[in-house]
Amino acid sequence: MAAKADAIPWMTMSVVLAALFMAVLDSFIVVVADPSIVADLHASDSDVQWVLAGYQLSYAVFIITATRLADMLGRKRIFLFGVILFTLASVACAMSPNAGSLIASRVVQGLGAALMVPQVFAFVTVLVPAARRHSVYGAVGIVMGMATIGGQVIGGLLIGADLFDSGWRMVFWVNVPIGIALLLLALRYVPETGSAATRKLDMPGVLVLSVALFLLVLPLIQGQEAGWPAWVWACFAGSAVAFGLFVAIERSLERRDADPLVPLTLFKQRSFSLGLILVLALYALIYSYYLALSVTMQQGLGLSALGAGLVQAPAATAFFVFSMVASRIIPKYGRRVLEVGAIILAIGYLATGILLVSGPRITPLLVIPTLVLQSVGGGLVITPALNTVLSRVKPESAGVASGVLSTAQQCGGAFGVAVIGAIFFSSFHPAEDGRVAAAGHAFAVASFGVLVFAVIAGIVVFLLPKRPATQG
Repeated sequence: MAAKADAIPWMTMSVVLAALFMAVLDSFIVVVADPSIVADLHASDSDVQWVLAGYQLSYAVFIITATRLADMLGRKRIFLFGVILFTLASVACAMSPNAGSLIASRVVQGLGAALMVPQVFAFVTVLVPAARRHSVYGAVGIVMGMATIGGQVIGGLLIGADLFDSGWRMVFWVNVPIGIALLLLALRYVPETGSAATRKLDMPGVLVLSVALFLLVLPLIQGQEAGWPAWVWACFAGSAVAFGLFVAIERSLERRDADPLVPLTLFKQRSFSLGLILVLALYALIYSYYLALSVTMQQGLGLSALGAGLVQAPAATAFFVFSMVASRIIPKYGRRVLEVGAIILAIGYLATGILLVSGPRITPLLVIPTLVLQSVGGGLVITPALNTVLSRVKPESAGVASGVLSTAQQCGGAFGVAVIGAIFFSSFHPAEDGRVAAAGHAFAVASFGVLVFAVIAGIVVFLLPKRPATQG
């Protein structure tokens, strides 16, 4: 019986991790489809940007609310609804006759992702014994990293195959059989869980937090393209006011022993608060850097979407291997694993920048070794970071803590893309310097910019508790 109590429910974990992979993949796979969408739907640059932004915006804004609904109504029920919504929205995306309908379908698809993804972390916290969670979070990190890094490879293969003359639509059709299979498997293998402590939904908190996140994420997504006009800064100011009001609402509910949307006592846990800062920094760098790499390879070196994706294949392999290594050694060495990973990660970005400014013209073979070095460090630090955030969270708070973690990932990614995107494109002048030279210079500058995020992550790692939690 003891062995059974300590067992990891891998069938359940496999089902929810497949949903996680699908949701994260759809944040990146669309990037390679942009030229085909423009040609087929006569979409404008703004339309194409909103195909990506609509998904990210609804995804980020609704996550925490979705976790609270899951606490009240049951995580399995909300997870299943998310799978259904995501799958139906994928059908609508694939059948879209124009850019407007595609954007609307992507917004709904983002809502489906928001319903699915935070439940994954909650299921891990509630269903997996605390002593074994490092192994599952190793798998979570691998899944998210491979979906992020491998999105362009998969997208390039699907578009290049042009099955049934579907072109770009195949990047959405592929979700349909996967979604149907996930629905059937989840009905069979995913148990129902919830939080008895959550009695009702904090509607004022939902509305104010949704406004705060919308006003934060929208300008991060659109600011670079719009040229950072006044409305962007007005949104940031409004977001700060809304977040302040949200904190006041939550404190008032806690004083009355009511049900706040986000219990502020969570942030008193050092591992949780520092872990969120770590996640913000890590996802800022990983989201932004691979988008900069894609532009460098395609617009600078003239590679196809598939070719640009294949440049990332060695790095993806290194990330997979060292994520597995991290999950095995973190119980013994604890924070030291993250320390080593953070140092290697920073060295990888520094080496890329120095290499590119030292004179050689950028080529895929020139940057692949330093990309691999970055992924070695990323595998050692990004995977354990997820466990760091949730390791000391009580089971009854697993849902909302998972929602806050997922929101931090999305906001960190949006912030990183905004900052590094501005740095990259302000340094990319192909008309003046030639495509290859301009791409090499811009990617070097982006590498130094991302290095700042890596250094911040490294500092936070050294402030974390030295020993992993032994109980959930």
